[in-house]
Amino acid sequence: MSRSPVGRLFRTEAGSDLVLSRTFRAPAEDVWASVTESDRTARWFGPWEGDAAPGRTIKVQMAFEEQAPWCEMRIDVCDPPRRLALSTTDEFGSWRMELLLSETNGSTELRLVHHLDTEDGIGEVGPGWEYYLDMLVAARDGSPTPVFDDYYPAMKPYFDSLSARADVRPNSDAPDAHR
Repeated sequence: MSRSPVGRLFRTEAGSDLVLSRTFRAPAEDVWASVTESDRTARWFGPWEGDAAPGRTIKVQMAFEEQAPWCEMRIDVCDPPRRLALSTTDEFGSWRMELLLSETNGSTELRLVHHLDTEDGIGEVGPGWEYYLDMLVAARDGSPTPVFDDYYPAMKPYFDSLSARADVRPNSDAPDAHR
């Protein structure tokens, strides 16, 4: 199946933000539950365990990755049902991301903002987030589970090209991203 990438790259005073979004016909509280409750995150990303609170670290299983590894994620900000900021460090570097929800007329837009330390590897990272967000869509609406091979390497050229044509905006004008 051919999928079209929607990710955009914004340069801010603090660096680069890769932004991807999906819209759901559901209240923000319900979408929030899909991205914060372990039994629901298990359906599209992986379960987590621990005492979830700002400033605390939880263990998250990346259930759809090879060997389903566990990693530690720090909850930097938790403002239900609008903003969740997480960070982690692995063998590929530091990852800082936010999930931002906004509800209008019964529909909720979820924006994933990945604050990039470098734009190197964006051709691998972008397709991965497209895949996981489509996994979330499938988990919520019961549609067929996407296949990662439909995302990578097919979307790599699109994401690699974002560096050449990124929108440059002051930090305050980035799409509701907080640093």
